[in-house]
Amino acid sequence: MNSEFIRKLLKAQPFVPFRVFMSHGDSYVVKHPENALLAGSRLIVYEPETDNVGFCSLLHINDIKMGDHAEINK
Repeated sequence: MNSEFIRKLLKAQPFVPFRVFMSHGDSYVVKHPENALLAGSRLIVYEPETDNVGFCSLLHINDIKMGDHAEINK
């Protein structure tokens, strides 16, 4: 996945929540831009509802679904 694409998602106005799908089957929801950090070749996602933190290598991000298609409440 391209870091510039993710950076644009995080800075979008208005922000649209999205789900990140990983190659190993996990997925992480970014409901607010303050819950994610792009750090070098990783996207770090914090899910406050579950206290879950995901360290996502950009190389292993398979897909990103936005808005209603993100299955945010999954």
